[in-house]
Amino acid sequence: MNVPDDLRYSKDHEWVRADGDRARVGITDYAQDALGDVVFVELPALGQQLEAGAVLGEIESTKSVSEVYAPLSGIVVAVNTELAESPERINEDPYGAGWICELDGASVASNDHLLDADGYRRLLEG
Repeated sequence: MNVPDDLRYSKDHEWVRADGDRARVGITDYAQDALGDVVFVELPALGQQLEAGAVLGEIESTKSVSEVYAPLSGIVVAVNTELAESPERINEDPYGAGWICELDGASVASNDHLLDADGYRRLLEG
């Protein structure tokens, strides 16, 4: 399972790549593998204020529909509109082209509930 060292992770299998007060969010390699082939992604609305733990969207796969949770609080300032035409990007490149949204005002440092890569690996090991 691919778990990049430069990201932070939620216990709900979302990842966060922070850049100042802006954070890019997606689902982990583990999550996309568990879901199976992704066929539809419901993205959050631009300008939407999200609280950590709130539902930010849904991912539909050939196996199930799963909610995606905001790992941080913040305002949605960008969404990956390419997922509308190519939802399989989440399966192919969950940490790159498969990102879901960007949040502004999201301070990773103030969110102690996020795991570093080693902590997330331990979570996956059980």
